[in-house]
Amino acid sequence: MKKLLLLFLVTVIGIVFIARLFYLQISTDSYKQKAVENAQKVIYDYPERGFIYDRDGELMVGNQVAYDIMVTPREIKEFDTLALCKLLKIDTTRLLNQLNKAKSWSTRKPSVIIPQLTQEEYAPVQEQLRKYKGFFVRRRSLRKYLVDHSASVLGYIREVNTSKIKKDPYYDLGDLAGKSGIELQYEDTLRGIKGKKIYRRDVYGRELESYENGKYDIETVAGSDLTVTLDNDLQAYGELLMKNKRGGIVAIQPKTGEILSLITAPNYDPSILMGRDRSKNINAILRDTIRLPDFNRALQAQYAPGSPFKVLNALVGLEEGVIRPNEKLRCNHGYDYGGRKPLGCHYHRSPLGMELGIAESCNSYFAQVYRRIIEKESSPTAGMNNWNKHISSFGLGDYLGYDLPVGRAGRIPDGEFYNNNYKFKWYAPTTISNAIGQGEVEATPIQLANMTAAIANRGYFYTPHIIKKINGNPITEENYTTKRYTTISPEHFEPVIEGMSEVYKSGTAKYSQIPGIEICGKTGTVENKMRIDGKTKQLTDHSVFIAFAPKDDPQIAIAVFVENGYWGSRYAAKIASLMIEKHIKGEITRTDLEQYLLTHSLEYEYAKPYSGEEFLINEAVDRGLITEENKHIYAPDNGLLK
Repeated sequence: MKKLLLLFLVTVIGIVFIARLFYLQISTDSYKQKAVENAQKVIYDYPERGFIYDRDGELMVGNQVAYDIMVTPREIKEFDTLALCKLLKIDTTRLLNQLNKAKSWSTRKPSVIIPQLTQEEYAPVQEQLRKYKGFFVRRRSLRKYLVDHSASVLGYIREVNTSKIKKDPYYDLGDLAGKSGIELQYEDTLRGIKGKKIYRRDVYGRELESYENGKYDIETVAGSDLTVTLDNDLQAYGELLMKNKRGGIVAIQPKTGEILSLITAPNYDPSILMGRDRSKNINAILRDTIRLPDFNRALQAQYAPGSPFKVLNALVGLEEGVIRPNEKLRCNHGYDYGGRKPLGCHYHRSPLGMELGIAESCNSYFAQVYRRIIEKESSPTAGMNNWNKHISSFGLGDYLGYDLPVGRAGRIPDGEFYNNNYKFKWYAPTTISNAIGQGEVEATPIQLANMTAAIANRGYFYTPHIIKKINGNPITEENYTTKRYTTISPEHFEPVIEGMSEVYKSGTAKYSQIPGIEICGKTGTVENKMRIDGKTKQLTDHSVFIAFAPKDDPQIAIAVFVENGYWGSRYAAKIASLMIEKHIKGEITRTDLEQYLLTHSLEYEYAKPYSGEEFLINEAVDRGLITEENKHIYAPDNGLLK
């Protein structure tokens, strides 16, 4: 029995050894791989990232030399920790954390200890670092911003995290990649191809000749240069006008869909996200939950569009045949639709046709047009669905498909939306706020700019886009070169455009005219409410404006949204007029408008939710400083009477 047991044990042990040898020599090459790694040294050559130019060839983003302090953990010899920390200007905790991180990543592969040193920061390090075995310097290309604006649209680059490395084997720990904006959207184009050279080394770790005569080496290929559609000067000017204000500006070339300007405010200098302080600065930006400088209001902020939306209801009314351009409708300082209170309107001439209705921004006129549109169909649901079809054809309620990585869809409600949200039987008057761009309608500034471009083109638009050329070759993607038609017949645009022209001649933007340029526009004032301590409080209204120019040969379509800007003509119209003049003339003649914007700040308005101050106009009414009847003098394009 003992002999059988011994034989059994010997047999089992033999099988285990044979299986292990089979695994090590045949099934896996891990030890072979380790042996190869011990005999090889891989050196990566990082390509120069592609440059970014504006539409006129002006360099916006280039490159500069930077230096990473690297470490290969297994090559470290005993060293003076305090002396190294003093040399690198870091504390011991950070150094040890970085070393532990490097070891957990790979003992054989180099990892970054301190990234992105400038030439000045690197100079005192280079002579001393050779004393520390395992530590070395990797020269690389770092972004250099030639502009101090457009951070939100240009984006920035940052070290990749482990999840990015797992998804894309191109990257290693310490590599940089686009994190936002154009840098993120066109990362594959800008980054180029990373070069790799493999060398044999001896038992002492010394480099010998190229491994197998460079058979496995990869040539470095520089990233492709991008020419963007932005006008550098217009971008800088727009950010200047939006100083101490919050909101968004989007300007589009109607004939091509090229984005001439895309501004979000507040913004920041993109260069602060480079160099040794970048992490501190990024964290400061992300922690600013009040101003939200990392939030692109031009692409992501969903606002009620206010009175500019009235021009779409006019177009739908004409297409559906429920209104004629010259048909006059009455306004008795508002529209009584049988609700709790009439839909208010400011004082103006009455009755009025479409042209004057747009110029005077009459709430009553558009409420009646909207109601006719909805009630034309057999049911409110069918009417809303038909209305939604027309409005959506202008790109509203959709992401648009532009070539930037962030955005919001906005909202254009249909019949099903109200069926799902209302537990009672609803009718056209229930949704009457849609007539004036309030209620459930929401849009982003880029959607409003695109809508304006479609009107300027008399019924079509191109998908807005930010890239004009790649390595000097114009883009040919069908998505950006195909006309997208609205559901409105071309002949219906003329009376609406005449009304928008009259806005500047005699209407709500008459004080923002630009000599020598015929501009078509529409002012808007959007209600601004906020929940504070469980209560809904009325804050200062938003200022919104859309415009295109010139009237008969549109070169620019623009949407401006200024949060807490009182009313449309006070801030947004002035900004739009100056941006149009800057683009078309290249100079500013309305220096009075410019001076007003440069010397007026809205920061005190943004502090009101925290200071407890009330809405300015209503407070003035409450104190008897102005009357309810005269409030239109101070807010001539108010959406709803408060």
